[in-house]
Amino acid sequence: MYLPLIVNVLLSVSGFLVTVAIIPSFYQIFINANMFGRDLNKTSKEKVPEALGVICGAVFLIIMFLFIPFPFMEVFLQEKLEEFPHHEFVKFICALLSICCMIFLGFADDALNLKWRHKLLLPSMASLPLLMVYLVNFGNTTIIVPKPFRFMLGMELDLSILYYVYMGMLAVFCTNAINILAGINGIEAGQSLVIALSIITFNIVEYSRGYAQDDHLLSLYIMMPFVGVCAALLYYNWYPSRVFVGDTFCYFAGMTFAVVGILGHFSKTMLLFFIPQVINFLYSIPQLFHLVPCPRHRLPKYNPQTDKLGMSYSRFKPSELKPLGSLILKIFHLFGLVEINYDVGEDGQYMECNNLTIINFLIKVIGPTHEQTLTIYLLLIQVLGSCVAFFIRFQLASMFYDVVH
Repeated sequence: MYLPLIVNVLLSVSGFLVTVAIIPSFYQIFINANMFGRDLNKTSKEKVPEALGVICGAVFLIIMFLFIPFPFMEVFLQEKLEEFPHHEFVKFICALLSICCMIFLGFADDALNLKWRHKLLLPSMASLPLLMVYLVNFGNTTIIVPKPFRFMLGMELDLSILYYVYMGMLAVFCTNAINILAGINGIEAGQSLVIALSIITFNIVEYSRGYAQDDHLLSLYIMMPFVGVCAALLYYNWYPSRVFVGDTFCYFAGMTFAVVGILGHFSKTMLLFFIPQVINFLYSIPQLFHLVPCPRHRLPKYNPQTDKLGMSYSRFKPSELKPLGSLILKIFHLFGLVEINYDVGEDGQYMECNNLTIINFLIKVIGPTHEQTLTIYLLLIQVLGSCVAFFIRFQLASMFYDVVH
């Protein structure tokens, strides 16, 4: 039982060391291929290689391919091939298939600069093999109804096809939630690392309690190599960033989280680890759905004189603002969630509001901040979100369910 875990840990450490060693050798290769960007939050406009998340994803896949025999080593050693757990093997292979598909599609996005509708469609397509394996191996679409709603819905409720729709939407949310909470050095890889470590902690706690041990072992086998390559990428993406992670990493990380949440049967707990991302998504809805004009980049505005980041703004004519968007901005402004300036521009015909991301909101609260400090604050918020998630999962859940699983 412990041999696969030991091997997995050793491979994860090796993955970290290999990724740290090989990323610098790809700097010039990516720049020569015109896959580079310039850091808008720096005075220096040197070329920075982009989409290095694909290197991290490739190392992860190699580690997982090497690891495939070890969870089933006991069957091979005892020569009991008739007892081979085919359903567990299929889950493992399918998990890697979905992650591999998402890495490929993410790299295609970085290379081709796909539109937002494609960003929503691609994770749905990549999750289909995962949903098929869930249907064949498990197929349970019944949920336990929380206590306050049992007088209406009963003890259990079969969601049927809606359950698969929910899991597909989970894959879409996980991949894009990390992508929209971005724009400063270290934030994409940093938040992913905190979420991954939170999942590993949850898996260890649940395994020690004897709950669904096979499912949590599968999650550990996937998450530990992910932590290894993610930490290596964060090392180079930390301020001042020497590489950009690209959409490839965001898709790779999001699909990895969705895979372990679905196959590990803790998708609701998984969403709890995304509390900051959920808040950022809800706060961003007016711009994401174009109720409020949304610029192409919503990252904070760099001030070269102070070397600090301030809020960035979306400037538009009042006539461009939709009625619902105007109402939302008024409500946000009433509660101090947004800063609105009127009569701006040379002719005073424009108005502006800060871009609706929690990065800009944090700057609104604490004032202009150095980029590295801002990243640290945001990662502390991510850690706090995980603490809240554990509190909800292990303390408050008993208020809504008879037994916590």
